[in-house]
Amino acid sequence: MGIVDEDVVRVRESTDVVAVISEYTQLRKSGLRFQGLCPFHSERTGSFSVNADEGLYHCFGCGVGGDIITFVREKEQLDFVSAVEWLAAKANITLRYTDSGQGEERKRKTVLTDALERAVEWYHSRLLSSDDAGPARGYLRQRGYNSDVVRRYQIGWAPESWDALSKSLRLPDSDLVDSGLGMINRFGRQTDAFRGRIVFPIYDPQGKPVGFGGRIMPGGDGPKYKNSAESSIYAKSRVLYGLHLAKTAIVEADEVIVCEGYTDVIGFARAGAPRAVATCGTALTEEHVKLLRRFAKRVVLAFDADAAGQNAAARFYEWEKAHDLDVAVVAMPPGVDPGELAQDDPAALVTAVEDARSFLDFRVERAINAADRSTNEGRAKAAERALEMVREHPDPLVRDQYAVTVASRCQFEPDFIRRMLAEGSASNGSNGTNGSNGGYAANGAGRGPGRNGRSNGQSPRAAGLSATRDTPELEALRLAVHRGSEVLDQLVPELFIDDLCATVYQLLRDHSSLHQVIEQGGPEVAEFVQRLSVEESTAEVDDVVALLWRGFVQRQMDDRRLRARGADADTAAELAKDFEWFRWQLEDLQAPDRKAATVQSLLGWVLEEAEEVL
Repeated sequence: MGIVDEDVVRVRESTDVVAVISEYTQLRKSGLRFQGLCPFHSERTGSFSVNADEGLYHCFGCGVGGDIITFVREKEQLDFVSAVEWLAAKANITLRYTDSGQGEERKRKTVLTDALERAVEWYHSRLLSSDDAGPARGYLRQRGYNSDVVRRYQIGWAPESWDALSKSLRLPDSDLVDSGLGMINRFGRQTDAFRGRIVFPIYDPQGKPVGFGGRIMPGGDGPKYKNSAESSIYAKSRVLYGLHLAKTAIVEADEVIVCEGYTDVIGFARAGAPRAVATCGTALTEEHVKLLRRFAKRVVLAFDADAAGQNAAARFYEWEKAHDLDVAVVAMPPGVDPGELAQDDPAALVTAVEDARSFLDFRVERAINAADRSTNEGRAKAAERALEMVREHPDPLVRDQYAVTVASRCQFEPDFIRRMLAEGSASNGSNGTNGSNGGYAANGAGRGPGRNGRSNGQSPRAAGLSATRDTPELEALRLAVHRGSEVLDQLVPELFIDDLCATVYQLLRDHSSLHQVIEQGGPEVAEFVQRLSVEESTAEVDDVVALLWRGFVQRQMDDRRLRARGADADTAAELAKDFEWFRWQLEDLQAPDRKAATVQSLLGWVLEEAEEVL
């Protein structure tokens, strides 16, 4: 499915690029461009530049760049279509789709999202002002939730009535059911899905509501927690509570905290760790992990990650390898959840996150500490239990390191523990991964590139870019990007000896907009042009053009000189005449009153030569 090309162009041209980017970083006007701190990496001195006229950006620090659609895709972690839709909504543009069926599906999702937005507002207003919500307000105050917290998370109240929400929203039956807000009873009447519960709206990463989680009041009937039914817009395996509010903090820290409940997420934020999210009544899935990996590399688990045993461990190790993740675990006090600790001792909660240990380290330590190591038998049991967990890890180097740790903690010789580890792995018929024979490449070898398609923070062009800032070729292209035909009409491809510069020159000649140049030129050209678009030149066009032509003329003179060596008399005489003519052109290019006319003369000569070749 795609969006009609004309609509994509309309979105680009209608978007106030500076206004959108300013939502993520402060920009200030500097000449013809805007500058600020890069929203993609931490820096103290601004190296991020925006060309408002062309809608392009480039960071000279980390090398990121692109148009406003690329920017929204990177910051909001959207695919192309979703990013265009995001921008179109801001510009109030109605989009057309190349696949009518998919277009209708998206329209349907919009209808359901609108219904949920109305429900969020209704539930929230009910909590703030209705008499029947008094006990709910009291309970939230006991949990330490003031009005700021309630409003930030749009917490609401679903009254005991069977159909209070349904009567208020007056949705068609299909919309009520498909949105998960209610059902149709056996009498054909609409019935609310949530009754007598504090409701927590669940949003997608872009801040659109997709469902609700409801908590029963203390002493109430029914399960403690209830979630919306799965729908076309809500799938528990792909949704994380609080991500829309936490994603900026997650990106800045390159770390996300995963917990089990809505109140845990709010507790972390209140304690000063606003990078927490929660699963919605389900275990952590690979879809969750893929979503989180868009924002951060380190995942800190703030729940009992060891409870599911070996199967859970195998999944975490597999995810670490497949998605280049670091999984760590917070050691919470027994019987205390993060929401409770945030209220009683917020500093302790923050410290627990800071002290989070790798998944295997956490499990091994817990196994060893649970044993009575004051006796020989206790130390043996501790070592056996710890080795069971070490065997689950797929990397032999990691297993060997933990063998040494177990030996030290349990007072055994390292070689003996290594033999025990090896014997246990052999008896399992595996390499320590319950049948898996995969392992990590040393030092990350073999892993793909990280976020933004780059590896180790290097831009794709860093190793091969030969054009530098102070060459006449680069200065000419910089002027051409900003002053168009005023420069391009005085140049020819033969003036450029750098392949990249020659390619960009030809693309600028062939296309009317920088966006077309970027789309046609490939990643290398795209990054180069994005950089040029935010660089300004104070040079005079005539001076730069003359410099390029002087270089060309000098190369022609060198060519004639070389060809004359060993040539016959007639050929040497012809080459000497050419050499002399070029020498006069070189002198005229240095004369302020003659260089413009000389450029035109040289242009004519190049065109004549091209016609003779044809």
